Amino acid sequence: MWQTLSNSQCELGESPFWHPAERSLYWVDIPGRAVLRTRGDIGVDVAVERWALAEEPGCIAPAKRGGLVMALRSGIYRAKEWGGALQSMVAADYDTATMRFNDGKCDALGRFWAGTLNEPKTQRNATLYCLDARGGRTPVVTKKANEALTANGLGFAPDGGTLYWSDTGAHVVRAWDWAAEVNTLSRERVFRQFDLKPDGWTSGSGVAYQGRPDGATVDAAGDYWAAMFEGAQLLRLTPHGEQREAVALPVQCPTMPCFGGDDLRTLFVTSGRKGRPAAELERLPASGSVLMRRMEAQGLPVSFFDD
Repeated sequence: MWQTLSNSQCELGESPFWHPAERSLYWVDIPGRAVLRTRGDIGVDVAVERWALAEEPGCIAPAKRGGLVMALRSGIYRAKEWGGALQSMVAADYDTATMRFNDGKCDALGRFWAGTLNEPKTQRNATLYCLDARGGRTPVVTKKANEALTANGLGFAPDGGTLYWSDTGAHVVRAWDWAAEVNTLSRERVFRQFDLKPDGWTSGSGVAYQGRPDGATVDAAGDYWAAMFEGAQLLRLTPHGEQREAVALPVQCPTMPCFGGDDLRTLFVTSGRKGRPAAELERLPASGSVLMRRMEAQGLPVSFFDD
């Protein structure tokens, strides 16, 4: 039932979103240092454009006034148009030799959120930042959460009452009560804890492993969809953290889902292939590509950056 988007293969695809005005899918290739987007009607033979960057893009989001906001290794930047010059909005406040920005997106009020990743996995110093530049104000960045190895799985409940954030290495998704208007977090809790990877596990070994939570999206009903890296599946969780559905995938390492299409019922999933065993890539040739299929569930429209 899954289709593979042609010309979409990346080393590590991430941060997909559906742009409704352009009727296009955007995403990034982090180690490939590129932003990608589709042109024309979505289908297996859709054209894909690539925009090469000088450093790794962790995540991107569309902007109300056109173009993109993007979190790169060295900070958060604004691009007014596709392929255009990058304007620095906020410089990174960490050691860029060992950390970079990773997963993120905008909330419904137009603020841009991005988390970091500790590359050597030696410290739980990954942090979730929120950038507020609404109405053209001077950009203000605040730290909203921390103590993670790999920031991932950011999501917002449709009613603005809950924020989700995962730490991939710890196999955990956390949740907070979120007062969206004043942007405060409270009552931190474990939303879902997954079993750690079994010792000696390898792809294709037959040993049971659900994977670990990577990128995520929240649908219109409030369910949280987590891409389970190395688990070859998406897990759909209720707002209470209970598993509603497991959706098998033809890739071992899904990285992030998003809903798109005119009715927001097409599910897109990015994936990775960098560093994967040759036997796995031969067995799962779609690895690194964008997958898509129609769903009964409906997603939420992407939120635009307000500056």
